[in-house]
Amino acid sequence: MNYFKKNKLISFIILTMIVGLILGYLINKSITNNQFKYDRSKLSSITNPKVKEQVENAIVKYEEKCFVEEKKNIASNYSILSDIFLHLIKMIIAPLVLAVLVIGVSKVGDFKSVGRIGLKTLVYFTSATLIALALGLVIVNVFEPGKVMDLKKPEVNASTGVKASAQTSSNFIDHVIPESIIRAMAANDILPIVVFALFFGVAAASIGEHGKPIIRAFDSLSHVMFKVTNFVMNFAPIGVFGAITAVVIQQGLDVLVGYRNLVLCFFGGLVFFVFVVLYVISLAFKINYFKLLKDIKEPILLAFSTASSESAMPKTIEALEKHGISNRIVSFVLPLGYSFNLDGSIMYMTFATVFIAQSYGIDLSMADQIKMMLILLITSKGMAGVPRASLVVIAGMLSMFKIPGEGLLLLLAVDQFLDMGRSATNVVGNAVASAVVAKLEGEKF
Repeated sequence: MNYFKKNKLISFIILTMIVGLILGYLINKSITNNQFKYDRSKLSSITNPKVKEQVENAIVKYEEKCFVEEKKNIASNYSILSDIFLHLIKMIIAPLVLAVLVIGVSKVGDFKSVGRIGLKTLVYFTSATLIALALGLVIVNVFEPGKVMDLKKPEVNASTGVKASAQTSSNFIDHVIPESIIRAMAANDILPIVVFALFFGVAAASIGEHGKPIIRAFDSLSHVMFKVTNFVMNFAPIGVFGAITAVVIQQGLDVLVGYRNLVLCFFGGLVFFVFVVLYVISLAFKINYFKLLKDIKEPILLAFSTASSESAMPKTIEALEKHGISNRIVSFVLPLGYSFNLDGSIMYMTFATVFIAQSYGIDLSMADQIKMMLILLITSKGMAGVPRASLVVIAGMLSMFKIPGEGLLLLLAVDQFLDMGRSATNVVGNAVASAVVAKLEGEKF
């Protein structure tokens, strides 16, 4: 009872997750068992076995199509709830990031100090990315889920709905440096907002007394946005209920049984990364890791249940500051982390690419896999603003290494479930990154 009173939001989120799972499963089974079942007694009049088989196959395809459409239609009624919550979150992010980053940078004071913190941050991000990419390769090569699982291959040239995108120096610069800060904020594009806030914050600090009123205004804005965040979080259980119910209605829980090797291997990798890799990093920097996990449990659960790292960002900022990490570090490291340090998503890129290759019986040499890892080290950066960013990057890798692009369909059935794990890991990874940079800056917390 005391735990419930102290952790109302977490308790309600867990409760709505359970209710969503049960309701989604019941609706999914109801559609599959009771609707669109063609009366096969009429097939007895067909004497030609070949024709009978063709008609049976056509009926099965028609039923499957009807099942998919009906599940999609019903699921959309529930996903509206999660869409409302995620829209409310997105409404907060741009002004909150701009406000806290301007305040944080203005406290740092000058470009020299910003550059020092920025260099430490990027070195850590690069190191964590290499570890995550390498871990994805190790797990998929050791357990070989693509070879163990006997999955039906998608038809040649089947549409995946995901367009491959290769990151070039030109479109990377276009993405990083904003032509208009208003447009970047309207699109919730974090990286351009970070770049603008760096210049704005240093400029405001450098003009002394004249800059103090505007710094105080941004400080007030950040407090207002955190209050708005608390209001919006009251809708979190409703959003979680809608998200979980919609996913289970469409995919069912049976899909997890068919993909159990893939799901177990990938989630096992995420657990290893969170409780071994990040723990060792925290140990090396004398960070109380389990205290940190306890303080960010709300944003972790929120990211997991909504399959969105973005939904947890406002709460993560608040939780890290309560943990004792200074505003100047959190406001600088965390927004950058959402473009440069998505550990769970990055690990998935190597894991999923090799998994698809294994499913098609394609053996990638160690040289090819190392090449892939180094390419992903660069191409994965700045992709956070792209919808379904992990799948977009994976599609590019499949094309580059001559792996059938339609193999991406093998992942789509369980991608939402996998994304829940990726999102939660991203939150933990960025929290540790903030703590590490704070320790490197001599902070004690």
